[in-house]
Amino acid sequence: MKKVAVIMALVGSVIGAQIAGALITSALALQGPLTTALPCRQAQQIVAGRGAAVLNTGPYTYDRYVRDRSFCQIDEYLDPAWLPTRDTPQCFVGYRCKTGPSDLFGF
Repeated sequence: MKKVAVIMALVGSVIGAQIAGALITSALALQGPLTTALPCRQAQQIVAGRGAAVLNTGPYTYDRYVRDRSFCQIDEYLDPAWLPTRDTPQCFVGYRCKTGPSDLFGF
């Protein structure tokens, strides 16, 4: 009986650690720079300098932006990203990696 209790405690600890890790990862992703508090040039420099960055556009909205295709998966294409910044309503910061067929003709 003691072995079963020890095994159950270990399994519970591992699952708890995995859940905690997922929550911490999610929380860290939400802590990217808020673009509406940055000048356009600074938001551009973050993406260009890091190659890829998570940027927040509001309290609950964020996405990953990349400098070029080398930061996307092989089956993804680049989609230009324009974000609101402190000094510009539509600042080109880089691209998003998108899956599926690219919209070649604007439809």
